[in-house]
Amino acid sequence: MEVTFDDIARAHERIKSHVHRTPVLRSATVDALTGAQVFFKPENLQRMGAFKIRGAYNALSQLGADAKTRGVVAFSSGNHAQAVALSGKLLGVPATIVMPADAPKVKVAATRGYGAEIVFYEKEQDREALARQISSQRGLTLVPPFDHPHIIAGQGTAAKELIEDAGPLDLLLVPCGGGGLLSGCAVAAKHLAPGCRVIGVEPAAGDDGLRSFRAGRIIEIPVPDTIADGARTKSLGKLTFALIQKHVDDFLVATDAELLKWMFFLWERMKLVVEPTGTLAAAALLEGKVRVEGKRVGVVLSGGNVDVKAISALR
Repeated sequence: MEVTFDDIARAHERIKSHVHRTPVLRSATVDALTGAQVFFKPENLQRMGAFKIRGAYNALSQLGADAKTRGVVAFSSGNHAQAVALSGKLLGVPATIVMPADAPKVKVAATRGYGAEIVFYEKEQDREALARQISSQRGLTLVPPFDHPHIIAGQGTAAKELIEDAGPLDLLLVPCGGGGLLSGCAVAAKHLAPGCRVIGVEPAAGDDGLRSFRAGRIIEIPVPDTIADGARTKSLGKLTFALIQKHVDDFLVATDAELLKWMFFLWERMKLVVEPTGTLAAAALLEGKVRVEGKRVGVVLSGGNVDVKAISALR
């Protein structure tokens, strides 16, 4: 399967009346620190607090009438759960979400608040297998978190908006977990700004994407132990990997310490409450992991669903 810019443009038409066109933000301090013109895409200001609503709404909106009536099931501990739940609420599609028993209370409350039924699982259980079992038993459509063309096309609308609003970029830095956001944004960026280099940024403890990119094959790792909970994926998907191989130029990583350092910087200097996963691309930039002097640089801040009290205790 392929995802093209036309798919992203059509996705944008479907979702634009139902998701926020998040602004492009600048910081004179960041420009001075980096020597670049930096353009932030703050998806922490998005509905339900993350970019995930883009792909979820695009996917659910294309279901047939019967599938919408029967409902959907998804597996997620956080942002995808909330995105599918809210999209279901907006479209009148019943949503069932498979979540870990120890999921953050704030994320469980938000998912339930959007009207979803929650099925909890224990750590030793395979959440995807459980979701597939529920899908089969109840006749529900499974909505995967990243490896689906409708999900990827929806996520790519974030880069489409960024480049339309900021103008052509020399470099685009994008967080990467399963690769849905990165692959979609890369397709959009290469179409709208063909000279733009696209770099994915992962947590150092979960660098399966970097390893896969360099090896030319999908490499699976154990569930990574990282504060970037939105990127605790074991591998890229088959579709996201293929798109990344075709459209992404490189990968970088950021340590948990770097994520905390620059997350608090964004909170304090730009007044942006960003979660650790959402800080990945910004941390790579601000740590000087890539040369950006004199360049126009886009940075996607992927989300802001964070337990402020809990994470503030880590300072």
